Amino acid sequence: MKKLTIFIMMMAAGFMVAAQTATVKPGLPAEQAKSFQPYDSKPLQHAVAAQATIDRPAVNYKSTDAITIVPIGTSANAYGLANGGKSNLMVNNDINTISCIHRMGGALDPGGYSGDLGYDVSKDGGMTWSTMIEIYTAKVNAGGTYYMDAARYPQHAIYNPMGNTNPDDAYIAYYAATTAGSNGVTWGGICWGRGSIGDPTDTTYNFMTTEPNGIYLYVPQGMTMAKGGDFWVVDGNMNWMSGALEYQGSLVLSRGIWNQDIMDFELELSLLELTGPADASPSDYKVEFSPDGQIGYVVALMDVGEVPVSTGQSYYPVLFRTEDAGLNWSDPIPVPLAGEDGLPAILNFLSDEEIGELYDPPLPEREQIPFTTSFNVDISVDHAGNPHIAAMVGVTGSTAYSIVSGRSASSGYLFMGAFLLSSDNMGEEGSWTARLLGRPYNFRGNFGELTEDNRIQIARDKLGTNMFVAWQDTDTTVSTENNSPDIWCRGYNVANGWLTSNEEGLNMPNNVTWGSEATFGAYFFGMANEAFDDGFATYTIPFFYQDMDIVDPAAAVQFKYIQDFTFLMGVGIDEPMVQPANMEVSQAMPNPATDKARFAISLQEPAMVSGEITNMMGQQVSALPARRLQAGNNELILDVNGLSAGIYFCTLTSGTESVTRKMVVK
Repeated sequence: MKKLTIFIMMMAAGFMVAAQTATVKPGLPAEQAKSFQPYDSKPLQHAVAAQATIDRPAVNYKSTDAITIVPIGTSANAYGLANGGKSNLMVNNDINTISCIHRMGGALDPGGYSGDLGYDVSKDGGMTWSTMIEIYTAKVNAGGTYYMDAARYPQHAIYNPMGNTNPDDAYIAYYAATTAGSNGVTWGGICWGRGSIGDPTDTTYNFMTTEPNGIYLYVPQGMTMAKGGDFWVVDGNMNWMSGALEYQGSLVLSRGIWNQDIMDFELELSLLELTGPADASPSDYKVEFSPDGQIGYVVALMDVGEVPVSTGQSYYPVLFRTEDAGLNWSDPIPVPLAGEDGLPAILNFLSDEEIGELYDPPLPEREQIPFTTSFNVDISVDHAGNPHIAAMVGVTGSTAYSIVSGRSASSGYLFMGAFLLSSDNMGEEGSWTARLLGRPYNFRGNFGELTEDNRIQIARDKLGTNMFVAWQDTDTTVSTENNSPDIWCRGYNVANGWLTSNEEGLNMPNNVTWGSEATFGAYFFGMANEAFDDGFATYTIPFFYQDMDIVDPAAAVQFKYIQDFTFLMGVGIDEPMVQPANMEVSQAMPNPATDKARFAISLQEPAMVSGEITNMMGQQVSALPARRLQAGNNELILDVNGLSAGIYFCTLTSGTESVTRKMVVK
C-alpha cells in the first residue's frame, strides 16, 4: 500500500469581498418559494383513491421494530398538513400529555366535513390515544355549497393552568385560517377557541373575518403557548382583496389571552413592521418563547436590505425579540448567512469542486457567494433565552429569492445543507454559530397538485438544555425528487455544543424511519415542540406523519404517530462522536473519492490538529502528523490513490476534541 500524501492548505479567514455578487451558471435548476395551495374548498369528504405503490429497497441496517408506529386520527384529505405544517403536534411535559390537531373526515369520521377540526390526545406520553375528538364545527352557511368558516391549516397548543398536574384539567387551544367567503375571496377569516381535555363536549367557538383595516389575516404559520398561559400565532399581513396577494410590510401577531371569567381566550392583534427591498416578502415565520415564558422571538425568512451580498436576491432569518413576555418587541434583527459577516460553517460547507460546478471561472471567493435559506424555518429558545433556528441553506439561483435545487456531481448531495443556527447572546450581532447537521439528496416533492419541501423543524427538552432538529429527505435510489421521504434527526446539547451521531457512530443524522413501515413513506411529517424527558437524560422525540395517496392528495389520509424514537443525551447515541465547539469539519468531498478527498476545517481558535485513517476493521492505515492550524478556514487534502476501494474513517483530533468522517474510496 502506498503511503498517503497529505497536504494542508491554509485559507486565510476574512477574504476581501469584491463589490459584485457571484452569479451561478445559467441552466442550473432552482426553485422559488411556493405560494400556499388552497386547492381544497369542498365541504364533503372525498372518495378514497388507491395508494400509489413504491419500489422500496431492502432495509440493511435497522431492524423492522426499530421504532413503533401507531395509527391515530384520520382526515378527509392531505391538504390540512400541506405547506410546511407546524404546531400540529404538541407536548406538555408537566402533565405528560401530547396532542395532534387536524381536519376531520376520513375512515374514522365517515362523511365528516373537512372544514371541522379534531384532535387526538395521549395522557400517558404517547402510549395510548383517544382520537377524533371534534373541537371545532363549521356552521356559517347561507345555504350554498361552501361554509364561510371552514377551517384550514390548523395550529394548536396545550394550555395547562399554573400548578396543574392533571391532564383532564388542561385545555387544547386551537387557531386556524378559514375560507372566509363573506369578503368575496378565499382568505381573510380565522377561528380560535379551546376544548377541555377532561370533557370533550366542553368547547368554545370563535370566528371572525377581517375587513380592509390595515390588517389582513391570511394563513397562520406557527403557534406556541407561553408559560404564563397566553398563546401566540404569527401570520403574514397579505392583502388578498384583489386575488393577487400583496404583502403589506408587516407580520400579524395574534395573542390569545386567557380570560378566567369566560373560560376562553380573547384575541389581541398587533403588527410587527418588516420591510425590505422592492418585491421582498417573507416566505415563512414562526414564534417561540423560552421555557420560563419571559423571552420570546418571532423569526421570519426575509431580506431587509442589511446584508449587502444578499440584498435584492436572498433570504436570511430576521428576528424580533421580547424580554417582557410579549409586551414589547424589538426592531428587526437580521442574521447574516453570507458575505463578510457570514457564518463560517455556511461559507465553507461546499467543496471547491462543488463551487466549480456552480460558477464559471474565475471562481468567486466564498464571501461573494449569495447563500440563502430555503422557504421553511423553525425556531426554539433555550433555558438562557437564546434562540436556535433550523433552516435549509443553499445557494441563490439565477433569479431573486430562489435556491439552487440541483444535485452536485462530485458529492451526490444537493448544493445545500440542513443547519442549526444558535446564538449565545439573545440573537445579537456576532453571537451566532452555524452547525451543519446533514446534506440532503432531494429538495421538493410533488404529490398530485401539491408540492412539499424538506419541512425542517426543531424541538427542545422541557428545560431548554437540548435541541432536536428534523427534516425529510428521499434516497435518490428511490426517487430523484422528495416524494418518498424518510425523517432525519439530530440532537444538540446547548451547554457542550455536542451533536449526536448516527447508528454507526458517524457525525451524521439518524434516519428515524428507515427499517419501519414508514420507510420511504413518512409523508408531510410533523415534529412536536418539546421532547418527552424522563429525567435521566433520555429524550423521546415525538413525530407523526400521514399515510396518504401520493398521486391524489384529495384522498382520505391516516395519521400515524412514532412512539419511541429516543436520544440519550448524557453520552449521545451509543456513545457517539460529537461535533466539538472549536473545530468544525465538513464531510469528505467528493464522496466517493477516486483521486483526492478534501475536508474543510474551521477553527474558532488556533490549534494543533492530528489525525488518522482507519479501515472498516478499525485498523489504522495512515497517521496524519500533527500541525498547527490557524483560526478560520483550513483545508485538508488527502491523496487516496494508494488506498484500495472501500470505506474508511478519517478522525481528526485537537486536544480532547475528535471528529470522525466517513470516506468512501472507489
